[in-house]
Amino acid sequence: MNKVSVILPIYNVGLYLDDTFTSLMGQTLRDIEIIAVNDGSTDDSEEIVRKYMASDCRITLINQENRGQAAARNAGMAVATGEYIYFMDSDDTIHPDALKTCHEYASVNNADMCVFDADTVYEEGACPISWDYRQSRFLEEGRAYTGEELLNIMMDNGRYNSVVWLYMVRRSFLKGTGISFYNGIIHEDELFSTSLFLKCRSVFCIRKVFVTHRIRTGSTMGTGFTRRNLDCYMTVADEIKKLNGGQTAERYLGFMLPIVFYTGHLIPLKYKFGLFARAVKSGYMGYIGLKSILVFWLKRAWWQ
Repeated sequence: MNKVSVILPIYNVGLYLDDTFTSLMGQTLRDIEIIAVNDGSTDDSEEIVRKYMASDCRITLINQENRGQAAARNAGMAVATGEYIYFMDSDDTIHPDALKTCHEYASVNNADMCVFDADTVYEEGACPISWDYRQSRFLEEGRAYTGEELLNIMMDNGRYNSVVWLYMVRRSFLKGTGISFYNGIIHEDELFSTSLFLKCRSVFCIRKVFVTHRIRTGSTMGTGFTRRNLDCYMTVADEIKKLNGGQTAERYLGFMLPIVFYTGHLIPLKYKFGLFARAVKSGYMGYIGLKSILVFWLKRAWWQ
């Protein structure tokens, strides 16, 4: 069994893959597998992956029609054999000791998950984000948290990072939960990670920056807030409600929905009626709150 399976969804990222694979080839942990899932790329991404496959037998390539990042990650999970899984973004890079340190730390502490930090770099023209990925300042290294404890601490500090590339997950734990990525939406990390935290009994923090995350002009995080963003966040809320996650799940909905509806003022007016009607029908008014509702309707983007 490999110690770590790195699952790498790929879609038209040929400009960045050399940096990504260089950081993976340079890992001090050698006992890894890299599962590259080419999600119907139309650029030279597949050729670049095959170039690295020719010199490194640890790389596996899966080709599929374009079905989205969630489906690509699920395809990688289905064939992963590692003790732990790391979901890496295909335009990111990771520190040479990242996988070794995380695996050793997780193994020694018998952790289901471990969390760590990231820095960001911006591609020219990408929209700035309003948060950072340094979450360890809220956590103690060497302490075992339950997933619910960690999630509550993040919400207490107004800072919850759901992105999966900040976590390493024990494969047996992940398989036991039955959790997979929800196909057809953006913000699928929000649902996947939150679902894991609601079920996880052992999470440890490593207070180190292991990831350099690229914000691109064409990526989900590098573009503005749209109708689809809000629609997909409500799908996340729908699925979280089904989990029967108790007080923490309820608190999460009260944390997430006001933020996304507040930001929803950026959506053109003609789309707001349908989105608001969905929120009312789903019973989300109590979570959203009056302030975010007023901003949603009354604060107008300059182009509206």
